[in-house]
Amino acid sequence: MNLIHPIIKVCGMRDPNNIREVEGAIANSSLFRLHASRFLMGFIFWPKSSRFVNQRPTYLPKKVKRVGVFVNADMEEVRQKVEEYGLDIIQLHGQESPSYITQLRSLCGDRVAAIIKAFNIATPEDFIQTTAYKGVADYFLFDAKAQLIGGNGTKFDWSILSEYKGDTPFLLSGGIGPDDAERIKSFRHPKCIGIDLNSRFETEPGLKDVDSLRRFLAHLTY
Repeated sequence: MNLIHPIIKVCGMRDPNNIREVEGAIANSSLFRLHASRFLMGFIFWPKSSRFVNQRPTYLPKKVKRVGVFVNADMEEVRQKVEEYGLDIIQLHGQESPSYITQLRSLCGDRVAAIIKAFNIATPEDFIQTTAYKGVADYFLFDAKAQLIGGNGTKFDWSILSEYKGDTPFLLSGGIGPDDAERIKSFRHPKCIGIDLNSRFETEPGLKDVDSLRRFLAHLTY
């Protein structure tokens, strides 16, 4: 992992005031001043999620990239959300096939800078499923296996990641919380380029604890 300039994604946002406050905390961090382009904010468009964005917030971030999270969504729906929310990145968290991603990339065109494909990981054998997506997805996201898709606050055994030998860079997700800064700084994998933050930084689903996030970002800085 590039510990000086990691990608940091804060996911599960929807409240306009909270979006503004989180963006402010990010923008005031020394990590942001080092490399602003590596900060992302995620919006979940899966109706079964407790963080589902069912209407466009009155404020959307201007200083960080916007990520739309989808689960087995119709491609035209994804395209519409890209336009409506000005999404820079698409994250796919369902059973989307490689051909789906190829078609979606063509449909969305240059508006989308990257596509992330998420995988739930519990054992080394789970990395086999990533092989078909090599050269198709720009990044992978490795999350914990749980009953619900994403935002469970559940960690998985990071030592399993040593078995990932693929070429596609990945983001680390799954229950990362305010007390994990030192553990993240000591984690090493040549293809790990960032982290995904969600439920462990919340006071309730979809509402982030800005002070906890601010302290966490400060602790990630050398």
